[in-house]
Amino acid sequence: MSLNGQIDADPVWAIDTDDFTVAEGIEWGAHRHDNLNELLWATRGTLTVETERGWFAVPNAVGLWIPRGVEHRVVAAAHTSFRCTHLEPHIGSPADDVTAVAIPETVSTLLSRLQVPPYLSQEVRTHAELLVPMLLEPVQVSTVDLPLPVDDRTLRIAQAILADPADDRELVDWGFAVGASARNLSRLFVAETGLTFTTWRTRARMRRAIELLAADHSVSAAAAKVGYATASAFVQAFRREIGHTPGAFASARARTT
Repeated sequence: MSLNGQIDADPVWAIDTDDFTVAEGIEWGAHRHDNLNELLWATRGTLTVETERGWFAVPNAVGLWIPRGVEHRVVAAAHTSFRCTHLEPHIGSPADDVTAVAIPETVSTLLSRLQVPPYLSQEVRTHAELLVPMLLEPVQVSTVDLPLPVDDRTLRIAQAILADPADDRELVDWGFAVGASARNLSRLFVAETGLTFTTWRTRARMRRAIELLAADHSVSAAAAKVGYATASAFVQAFRREIGHTPGAFASARARTT
């Protein structure tokens, strides 16, 4: 529909946005959009998104640009509100890879205006849509690179740790469970993920910790849930892997909510 209330003959939208609000935590399993770029952005709370690039924590006022064809998995904590914007590739892109981008008020307002009547005329809408990718600026957010092993035995171990990051069994114990020696499992983890078993488990714990902190769990609660006996040990591991303390991560979230 045009500004004067007349319906365009064949309106064409290159940008479309859907709103979501979840009362309880929810997960969208691994999927991809072959013909559309995607912009995920939280309006309240925090999303966590897993891609081949790593595990991204996406707080309020920041979005995640996901180019077409990139497989991703999305987790929204309870009481999170977010928007999912799909964009036709021909209008441009702020990046060629998965990238966190700032969502300035100008972009938020523009995307909201494109969704509501009275709808812009096709000519005006086309110009407005072209502005959106141009106004998205890449920013840094917390991410964890966690490649999965491929051997059935190491993959079973990895999946068990992802399901329960607090599991503190060492490779000798895991060897009895999956039928392999600790030495062989150690070699497989390095060959298949580029990480030692200990480093891989630590990153799996940090990935879960980011989810917990994003859902407003305290630092001490997050530490216990991912297998650390003390908050101080957790803080040291978090700073080593993420680059700053969990408290700093929580404070950065608070400034954007």
